[in-house]
Amino acid sequence: MRRRLIAVLLAAGGISLVISQPPALGAQAWNDARTRALVERATERRARQIADTALADYKAAAHGYLTFLAQVGEGFTEPPKIVRADELALEVYWRAPNLSKQLIAGRRDTLLLPTDINYHRDHLGIVQNNFPNIIRLGDGDEVRDVPHPLSADGLEQYDFAIRDSLQIRLGPRTLDVYEVRVRPKNEREARAVGAVYVDRESGEVVRMAFSFTRQALKDKDLEDVSVVLENGLIEGRFWLPRRQEIEIRRTGTWLDYPARGIIRGRWEICCYEVNKSLPAGLFAGPEIALAPRGTRSPLPFTGQILDSLPPDVRAVSDEDVAKVQEEARALVRAQSLARSRALSLSARNPADIIRINRVEGLALGAGLTRRLGDGFSMTGRVRYGFSDDRAKGRGELAFARARGAGFTLAGYDDHREAGDEMETSITRNSIAAQEFGSDYTDPFGVRGFSVGAQTASLRGWTVAAEAAFEKQRPLSVNARPSSGRYEPAIAAWSNRERRLTLTLDRPTRLTVLGLEAQLRAEARLIGYRDESASDFESISRLMLRANFEKPVGRQRFVARSLIGTALGNDSVPVQHLVFLGGPTTGPGYEFHQFAARAGASQRIELRTPAPFPSFPLGRYGRTPASITLAPYFNAIWINHVQSARPATGAVSSVVRSARNGWYPSVGIGALSLFDLVRFDVARGLQDGRWMFSVDAAREFWGFL
Repeated sequence: MRRRLIAVLLAAGGISLVISQPPALGAQAWNDARTRALVERATERRARQIADTALADYKAAAHGYLTFLAQVGEGFTEPPKIVRADELALEVYWRAPNLSKQLIAGRRDTLLLPTDINYHRDHLGIVQNNFPNIIRLGDGDEVRDVPHPLSADGLEQYDFAIRDSLQIRLGPRTLDVYEVRVRPKNEREARAVGAVYVDRESGEVVRMAFSFTRQALKDKDLEDVSVVLENGLIEGRFWLPRRQEIEIRRTGTWLDYPARGIIRGRWEICCYEVNKSLPAGLFAGPEIALAPRGTRSPLPFTGQILDSLPPDVRAVSDEDVAKVQEEARALVRAQSLARSRALSLSARNPADIIRINRVEGLALGAGLTRRLGDGFSMTGRVRYGFSDDRAKGRGELAFARARGAGFTLAGYDDHREAGDEMETSITRNSIAAQEFGSDYTDPFGVRGFSVGAQTASLRGWTVAAEAAFEKQRPLSVNARPSSGRYEPAIAAWSNRERRLTLTLDRPTRLTVLGLEAQLRAEARLIGYRDESASDFESISRLMLRANFEKPVGRQRFVARSLIGTALGNDSVPVQHLVFLGGPTTGPGYEFHQFAARAGASQRIELRTPAPFPSFPLGRYGRTPASITLAPYFNAIWINHVQSARPATGAVSSVVRSARNGWYPSVGIGALSLFDLVRFDVARGLQDGRWMFSVDAAREFWGFL
């Protein structure tokens, strides 16, 4: 056992060594003669294009989408969810020297979650002037007075390097371009960072992909802003806007909580009419406005907004641009990590603030995070249970690199949940525990310290290792519900434990056959001994969790799998058993009715929209005129059943009578109110029961 511990500690040290090494910059020479000649030529061509008197005016049409998305969860590993989507059609006008007008000829929106967000006016239109010498966004409230890299001042304030030669397809044309990386000479100034793509033949700027330094972001809640501007050749002479993307990410500064809002805009511009002698009066008033009534063209929209959204609306469409943006964002995050000295409230989820269960009763908590600079931070969290009259807490020192790698040193005296899967949301469980004595948690006490390390994403996978040394103890029921009664707590063993954990995590990604897949694998090497024993016994604990989803027309196929096993001695500490049963792993069966050394749960469901009355929510819009019905089949398999509770209480009697084998169930769910709330009815088919449950949709448990 000791040799295994040393081996895994060395592996964790190896991960830490990888974390400490900066990423390679690749073979690129900054500001060499070849690069300087190219960017100076591109700057000269760009200035000539801006001053070209042959272009007197133009008219064009733009079609685009503006989406507001929300993202939650530690590390923001899961894709964001669309909250609101707007589709817009614009009439675009421009006149020399720098007059522009954009008339909104058509607009429609849909809500997927309640929100009253209002966009900056310039988010409703395109960037017409390609940012001549100074870059401004959000009416100057988001980005203001940033020198353009390809301007006279920019040539002196930025570094340039030719990174690659590649091809870009612009409609029917394919261009050979140089990708030129751009970085500021002084990262502490308001500057852009990213890449420009220069046509090898003409020296014209075909595409720009920028993010901005921390100093350039005027709103302190902004996490980062990125812009992609792509030009096309019109009438063989004029390089004018063809495609544009903008993304704005916001996170709060007063609360260290894993939640962010994202505004993402995409535009396609076409149908140019050049030099049509546009009247000067057309450009009076605001630059972006509604087209006058009676002059608007018939709405060009067809079908539903969500049906017409680009399939990759959750991500940047071009892989090379995505890479540039991620590198630029890494610089911005590094700046924030290096210089931040902020003190903020801290919470990972609502349970850190308030919770109710049968052990603690009402428990209130709070936390603080102090950013120390250079990527280091300190966090302390405390919680007090009014029924067990006991304080719990955790303190940690963490280091994080901009790309996500890091390590953590932690000490704690707290409670930990037995089992591999939450059966309900924390908010729902607290309400049910207080009012009905229905507590779907199985905590046990832990006191100790740990050291952990995590890599940045490697081909979509994150690798983490943790070594922990702790004392574990059983807990007792101390609270009383308003009605009903609580079941006893699990009979956790009182042990001293040393544990090594290796985790592989793959957030939701699009895979083969259009499947959206999320995977998590965990291996634990555990040494434990009783207080009276001198030698450690050892077991291994393995777990695999996989979620798969796939759209099938208007329906959605969903599959969730969980497999766990404990290997080693004939008898395993109760807290390390595989626990199954409840609304998630075993609908139609009691909460954690099944405790065994090996077990699995498999659910398959098909979600189908169905008509349903819509009603108003005031300024938050209206509920959708549909609900989602989700019939499902679930099966549990267990082997080597082991008693997990004292010999009293209804649940323990069921557990003692459980046999190895299969326990199927069937049910149907209904998701309503923007698919925020889920109602379930299920029946266990093997010594089970009818079950009815109400909860938030699983996607929102991390937030609720």
